[in-house]
Amino acid sequence: MRRSGVIVAVLFLFVFCMSFALQIQIVEAAGVETKQLIYDDAGLLSQDEYNELSALAKQYGAKRETDIIILTTNNEVDGDVMKMTEDFYDEKAPGYDKPHGNAVILTLDMKNREIYLAGFYKAKTYLDNERLDKIRTKITSDLTSGDYALAFQTYIQTVDKYMGVRPGVDPDNPLFNIWVQVGASVIIGGIVVAMMTLRSGGRVTVNRMTYEDAEASGVLDHLDQYIRTTVTKQKIEKNNNSGSGGGGGTTSGGHSHSGSRGSF
Repeated sequence: MRRSGVIVAVLFLFVFCMSFALQIQIVEAAGVETKQLIYDDAGLLSQDEYNELSALAKQYGAKRETDIIILTTNNEVDGDVMKMTEDFYDEKAPGYDKPHGNAVILTLDMKNREIYLAGFYKAKTYLDNERLDKIRTKITSDLTSGDYALAFQTYIQTVDKYMGVRPGVDPDNPLFNIWVQVGASVIIGGIVVAMMTLRSGGRVTVNRMTYEDAEASGVLDHLDQYIRTTVTKQKIEKNNNSGSGGGGGTTSGGHSHSGSRGSF
């Protein structure tokens, strides 16, 4: 009887632990599902666009373990776009892994027509200033033309792409394109097959030395004639565009980040 009681107690404890763990997973999944990643305070998106972009940000955010956030504002107080981004991170405490954790934020200031991108923690490592500059460049034309949903979609997808490439490597290198890799493989394979086909007809052993008389052959004459030297000059234009470029810094709460700032 005692043995049976022990077995029952162990089974009860096992079932209780499994149920508790399952409840924790359900709560965590619900938290991810309901997490807000898009703050369209400027009202640039329709409801359908908002829903589609939210789903896309959650999908790729889970893949890269990073919150991918969009913040739009009419900036009634005329604040600095970089400071607004930093204050947002301090106050909202986003982060896929924990509060104030992995996150990348796009802030759109509609009053001053400025954009700021910031990467925190893992996003800071994989999305440094240079990579954020590239992302901003990719979406600026769509922002200028008012295609905000398309610009935000490109932002989310490019964040996913760049975070899949190790830091220090150009993420736009054609070698990372799967179709380029397939094409290169086909070309190399074709060259190898062509070389094998040519060699299958037998090896040619006759060359120019076969019929050349080394004693009678030689250079008959040699002439060098100088004509003229031409020098051309070209003016190098300086880039005076100071309205955009890399940034980064540290929030008031002590969280460092990479950054890119520009106009649209």
